[in-house]
Amino acid sequence: MHQSPMEMTFAYFILHALLLLQFSLRSNAREIIEKHVGNDYTHSGNLKEDHHGPHGLDPTLSVFFRVGDLYLGKKMPICFAAYDNSNPTHLLSQDEANSIPFSSSKLPYLLEFFSIPKNSPQAKAMEATLNQCEHKPAKGEVKFCANSLESMMDMTLGVLGKVKPKVLTTKIFSSNHTFFQNYTFVKKPLEIYASKKVACHAMAYPYKVYYCHGHKGHTDRLFKIDLHGENGERVDAIAVCHMDTSMWDSNHIAFRVLGVQPRSSPVCHFLPPDNLAWIPSA
Repeated sequence: MHQSPMEMTFAYFILHALLLLQFSLRSNAREIIEKHVGNDYTHSGNLKEDHHGPHGLDPTLSVFFRVGDLYLGKKMPICFAAYDNSNPTHLLSQDEANSIPFSSSKLPYLLEFFSIPKNSPQAKAMEATLNQCEHKPAKGEVKFCANSLESMMDMTLGVLGKVKPKVLTTKIFSSNHTFFQNYTFVKKPLEIYASKKVACHAMAYPYKVYYCHGHKGHTDRLFKIDLHGENGERVDAIAVCHMDTSMWDSNHIAFRVLGVQPRSSPVCHFLPPDNLAWIPSA
């Protein structure tokens, strides 16, 4: 069937976006999960104690901040887990994803399929990911889990509409990355205005799975922040500010980290390098 120039251009941009997401190699299933276990609290709100970090909490929680922190010269400790380019994972094709069950009811089968011991930390992380993906969205929220290239784009465009999608990520420029250090905002944070947006978080799973969510209203704000670390490294960071937290779990760890009353204040957080923010292309 003949395609119009507009349809062909749109198809090109979809293909380009898919290629941006695709990674060339697979990692061992257990190693993939280990990279994510305990390192992402921005959407689950789970608590992990560690008396060596600020607030008596795990240093990986040093990703949250307040709207009032968005100014030139702000200094704060931040944790950025570097993406391991030497052993990347990739989103499956739709056919590959359809051949493997993706349901908490199939967890025993999946553990055997991926050779992951029952009751291991990796097994618990897989279960948590599946449960998170099966939770119903909060009021006014749009959420989905993408485990294939096609599902990522289909569901993202279902939120953004028939537009040219643009993906934003945090980029670390360093040959000697430090996991946790003090950073300075060296430029005034730049707000990225978009009528619709979708944030996608990499989950702990044997292959690449993203937990994606957005809001039907304009309650989230997106920022690009230029950071310089104490060791001289530069980070072009993407951050999201959730302006309405009234529907959040009252026990979400962000409230404790920031020292604010639950559900009463906006919460901002940096996106790790392997997370994505989708917006319509200008």
